[in-house]
Amino acid sequence: MKLQRLSHKELVAAFCFLAPSMTGFAIFYLIPFGQSVLYSFQNAEEGSGLTLSNYRELLSSSSFQKAAVNTFWFTASSVPIVIALSLVLALLLNQRVFLRNWLRSAYVLPLVVPVASIVLVWQILFDWNGALNAFLQHFGGERSDWMKSDWAKLVIILIYIWKTVGYNVILFLAGLQNIPAQYYEIADLEGAGTIRKLFGITLIYLMPATFFVVLMSILNSFKVFRETYLVAGDYPHDSIYMIQHYMNNMFLSLEIEKLSAAAVLMAASILLLVAVMYAIERAFRAFME
Repeated sequence: MKLQRLSHKELVAAFCFLAPSMTGFAIFYLIPFGQSVLYSFQNAEEGSGLTLSNYRELLSSSSFQKAAVNTFWFTASSVPIVIALSLVLALLLNQRVFLRNWLRSAYVLPLVVPVASIVLVWQILFDWNGALNAFLQHFGGERSDWMKSDWAKLVIILIYIWKTVGYNVILFLAGLQNIPAQYYEIADLEGAGTIRKLFGITLIYLMPATFFVVLMSILNSFKVFRETYLVAGDYPHDSIYMIQHYMNNMFLSLEIEKLSAAAVLMAASILLLVAVMYAIERAFRAFME
């Protein structure tokens, strides 16, 4: 009885500590999202009642289809690149290399630099009168309007990689440092080479961290809109017109129902990806056990 009473007191204390955060989360996130879900099933032109007309119009819209395809291909192309690059850098920084501590600090800088400063640097670099065009013209090349051409997608991928790689490196380094050193010592005694240790020990025991890095990279790929919007504006090149651009334009035209439908579909897609990743991780853990 005393133990149950103590547990009850601890539960009440924990709830009191969590109440301010839970209240803020409910007011600014949970309740607005619930209202968005409700708005997505409403249509002012059809009167009261719930309807799927917003979703039908959304899925048949060429603008939304273009935004969805661009978002999918951006995530599918940029996430594997940033994961592979982050893993290579983490493996390098986990060794005793020259300026290792300085490099570790350098990769963290994108996480603390304000977005406005980041955008300003990229604008100076890829503007028509920017540094890259000046460099090309100096060596006899031709200027290019990078953000108004097919190169715009590559520019956004570079911004995403530059912004995300440092965070992923930190996660990979934490995973590498949790691998017991005895495993490598036993492998050395058995005559295992570098490649064998990489695929037989490092990548296997780094898999939980890898799942988390993949998940965070996918989620961060949906947040690149902020930089894209500041660099390219409301209506960027077709190759970088993302779902968030579509939602922003729907907000500016006050089409709240279509905006809500797009937000619900995007949230459902993210939840589906998260569920798939967790299912794969559970299956891997069961296999390892």
